[in-house]
Amino acid sequence: MEHFIEYVAKWMVDDPDAVRVERVDNGDHVAIQLNVHEDDMGRIIGREGRLAMAMRTLLSVAGHARAVDTSLDIR
Repeated sequence: MEHFIEYVAKWMVDDPDAVRVERVDNGDHVAIQLNVHEDDMGRIIGREGRLAMAMRTLLSVAGHARAVDTSLDIR
């Protein structure tokens, strides 16, 4: 799951080397923390948060297939 988020984020930003993804497991909950350069925050979030919402939706679907609750934190 975190590899997918990293792939998408690196494709969207100007500075792909600054993209960092961390996975935090808490039992049946997985939190993915996406860190990008502050200049790329607007690109990741998108207009009215649509890109961030799309990534969260895809992450939720992937988690649901594995019976895991997921969340995406963008920093």
